[in-house]
Amino acid sequence: LAKVQESISKTLKFKIIHRSFLPTYIFTDSDLIIVIGQDGLVANTAKYVNGLPIIGVNPDPERYDGVLLKHTPNNLITVVKNVVTGNYKTKHVTMAKAQLNDGQTLLAFNDFYIGADSHISSRYSIEFSGKKEQQSSSGIIVSTGAGSTGWLSSIFNMTNNINGYHKSTTDKCGTVLNWDDNKLVFVVREPFLSKTSKASIGYGLITNTKKLIIESNMPTKGIIFSDGIEADFLNFNSGSIVEISLAEEKANLV
Repeated sequence: LAKVQESISKTLKFKIIHRSFLPTYIFTDSDLIIVIGQDGLVANTAKYVNGLPIIGVNPDPERYDGVLLKHTPNNLITVVKNVVTGNYKTKHVTMAKAQLNDGQTLLAFNDFYIGADSHISSRYSIEFSGKKEQQSSSGIIVSTGAGSTGWLSSIFNMTNNINGYHKSTTDKCGTVLNWDDNKLVFVVREPFLSKTSKASIGYGLITNTKKLIIESNMPTKGIIFSDGIEADFLNFNSGSIVEISLAEEKANLV
């Protein structure tokens, strides 16, 4: 942090913001965002900066993979000057949006979890592509292209292991999207089939013309959280209806 401060202090005025203040901090259109930390901090920051350019700085390349941290403190000042003069390129990342019927919204860089906040059944009605049904499951995962190699891939790994054991197919299932694809993938985890719950809606692609709508039937402990951060959540209890769609803004990584 000290090295980054020293390198930019003669070029820009800057302010240090702790990650806990991201949801409430008001960014302006003239701001340039520099994120120092692990990849998850870049993903979390992108949800709150309204498409402003983000420079991800890897403070310790020997410790952090740095998939989203393309720069180091040593080359930071050059990158900053290029951004200020408009001489830079960005990688656009499609994000997901959850909007409740009371107007609350939440964005996801990688994925959403929608369901119960503990190891109990998630109960809800689900509507997609002209079909609607009641379900009881372990919750729903919605993934962006950036997140399709993470939590979503583990669900496909489990499915492929089961298919392989029963030798029911030689084709492995899985969906990997490009980061800028205008698509999201949703998967229902462990849907339970009973007299009151169905399991015919289990997977789909959300696009500009296809949205996912879920209504909670959980009196308490219903939740929607994004990017594996349980503190970054919306309550999702009985009466709450959420529409999952593509976010209007994209993350812009320098």
